[in-house]
Amino acid sequence: MAQRPVEFEAADGNCQASLSVPEGDGPWPAVLMYADAGGMRDTMRHMGERLSTLGYVVLVPDFYYRNGPYDPVDMRTAFSTKESAEKLMAMMQGYTVDMALRDAQAFADYLDSVPQKKPGGIGITGYCMGGRLSLLSAASLGTRAAAAASFHGGNLAKADDPGSPHYKARAIKAAVYVAGAIEDPSFPEEQKALLEKSLSEAGVTHTIETYEARHGFAVPDNPSYDVAAAERHWRATEHFFGSALGE
Repeated sequence: MAQRPVEFEAADGNCQASLSVPEGDGPWPAVLMYADAGGMRDTMRHMGERLSTLGYVVLVPDFYYRNGPYDPVDMRTAFSTKESAEKLMAMMQGYTVDMALRDAQAFADYLDSVPQKKPGGIGITGYCMGGRLSLLSAASLGTRAAAAASFHGGNLAKADDPGSPHYKARAIKAAVYVAGAIEDPSFPEEQKALLEKSLSEAGVTHTIETYEARHGFAVPDNPSYDVAAAERHWRATEHFFGSALGE
C-alpha cells in the first residue's frame, strides 16, 4: 500500500491531504476520512493507512487548510491549559457548516480524479467533530455518497442548531452508521432519539449504537482511547463499508 501527501484545489484554496492507495491494480472503492477536532496529524494519517489496507482508496483532508500551516495538535494535552483549549476551540468554531458543505464537493471531486478509484459512490467516515462532518458531507453529496459513518461524533442532532446534521436528513442518500459513546454530553440520549427519528422519517437506512467507552475511544492519541472499543470500530467499519461499497 502506498500513502503520499497530496494537494488540490478545494472550495477556498489549496488543501493538503494524505492519500492512501492499496497495493494491486484496483480499481478500489474510495473513502473520505475526517479527522477529529485536532485536524491533520500522524495519528490520522496512520488511521487512513489502516483503512486503506482493507481495500479502499482513502483521502484524509486537512479541513483546516484555510488557517494556513499550524503545529500538529496533541490531543492528549489539547485541553490541559486555557490557552491550548481556546486555540483549538477557535479552530473548531471557525470551520462553518457552509465551509464543510462546499469542501465535501471538492473532496469528492478529488477522489473521483484518482485513477485507482472505482466508479460509483464513496464512503465517508469521521471521528468526534469529523463524525458530524461525515453526516453533513453525506447530505451535501447526495447520491455521490454511498455510506457515511460517525464514531463518537458530537452534536449530530442538536435541536437548537440550524446547522445540525439531523435537519439535513432528507438530503442523505447514503446508508448511515453511528457509534456513540457513553456519558457523552456532545451526543446525549435525547440527540440519539432525535437522530433516529429524523433518519427514519427521511427513509435513510441507518444503525445507531452506543459503545461502552468514552468520547474519543477510536483515536489512539486521545486520552480516552479504548483498545477494545477501537477494535470494535474497525470491525464495524470493515463490515459497513464492505456491505455498502460492494467490497
